[in-house]
Amino acid sequence: MSLLDTRVPAVLLRIDRNPFHHGTLGAVRSLGRAGADVHVVAEMTGSPIRKSRHVRRLHPPPAPGASPEEIVALLLRVAARIERPAVLIPMDDAGAVAVSRLRTELTPAYLLPQQSPTLPERVADKSELAQMCAAADVAHPCTFLPESSEQAVSAARRLGFPLVAKWSRPWLLPTGSGLRSTSVLRSAQEVRELYLRREEAGSRLLLQEFLPPGDHRDWFFHGYADRSGVMRAGGTGRKLSAWPRGAGLTAVGEWVPNATVREQSERLAERLGYRGILDLDYRRCGTTGRYHLLDFNPRPGAQFRLFTDTAGLDVVRAQHLDLTYRPLPEGEARPGRAFVVENYAPLSALRRVRTDRELAWYAGDDAAAGRAMWALWCAHVTRRLWGRLRRTGPGPVPGPEAGFAAGACGEVPPRVIRRGAVREGSPQTGLPGVPDAGGHADDEKAGSC
Repeated sequence: MSLLDTRVPAVLLRIDRNPFHHGTLGAVRSLGRAGADVHVVAEMTGSPIRKSRHVRRLHPPPAPGASPEEIVALLLRVAARIERPAVLIPMDDAGAVAVSRLRTELTPAYLLPQQSPTLPERVADKSELAQMCAAADVAHPCTFLPESSEQAVSAARRLGFPLVAKWSRPWLLPTGSGLRSTSVLRSAQEVRELYLRREEAGSRLLLQEFLPPGDHRDWFFHGYADRSGVMRAGGTGRKLSAWPRGAGLTAVGEWVPNATVREQSERLAERLGYRGILDLDYRRCGTTGRYHLLDFNPRPGAQFRLFTDTAGLDVVRAQHLDLTYRPLPEGEARPGRAFVVENYAPLSALRRVRTDRELAWYAGDDAAAGRAMWALWCAHVTRRLWGRLRRTGPGPVPGPEAGFAAGACGEVPPRVIRRGAVREGSPQTGLPGVPDAGGHADDEKAGSC
């Protein structure tokens, strides 16, 4: 008998157009295996996820640049086709922000966590996150919010090079712009040029100190805050390898208990009154040993299936159970469990292991999606390499970024955010438009100290 109330379908929403988002496939399989009808509202053209036998039905996503009214109308049309209330789980930041802001309109048709409608947007906004960390005594990188190109260059010189540049609302980045949510900059000229693209980016530019990656420095926390605020499911994990190397999403991760990371994460979520699924990224400073919060994602992380306990509970099942008033089983943690994304870490996927491991794409009970991934991924990589060769011609391939020393955060100019300081004012929190391309939500992760 299934743990879930199988009378209640699940709807997965992904606005960001990323055909290779393995987290969405993980949610499809987790809920489908438990007996729920799984509907996916996402761009699935050319995606291996459409081959999964656990997908009940595919629905087209909102059009690029869709208004809040258009998003509501689309989701209500999906609900009308399903003809039953469903648990709605956004799989990217853009979806999480939109659904939370539109909760009142969506509630008759969907089951959603109850919290402040602006909270997911605030935690996903990197300029707001710094203030929240200061209030909760959670370490966060020294962060500057320049108001002019001159201030940006001045702040960069105070931080020292290299430094980290982030757009505060990466889900607004336009397609084809070449802009990344996170970049490592090495000169004042790069800082000035990037700042001048702020209108194109659609949000503010942040400058942060750079913390080099290293062994045992990249950590993450996944969890589900239930209706009473208690953190359920999930756990703390260590990133063993990333793509791109040193500053990317988790290619290989391991479930490793870390009391400090868990305590910080739970304290921040409790202080904010957060409800629902969350995914937090940390980097440990090699000098001080402190864990600095880099990102707060108000939705499932792509590797959430790593934290599947002995009762089969993960964060998406926890949300379905909690919102349908079903008891959550008391399983045991499984430290040492590994998660591997085959297209980013093929050698790790092929290596024989004795420990418990889950692959992002291959599954014996859902093999078609894994086979489709390899065919589509090979075609994708071939197109990218051919396009790069046509643009640049033959030449050496640059190596990964490594070995940079962190800058020192000295005297602070106006509008700097650091521990204990509160920035005056805040950016407007209107509902953002929908981006027209994928890849921003799980883009580069660059640390700071």
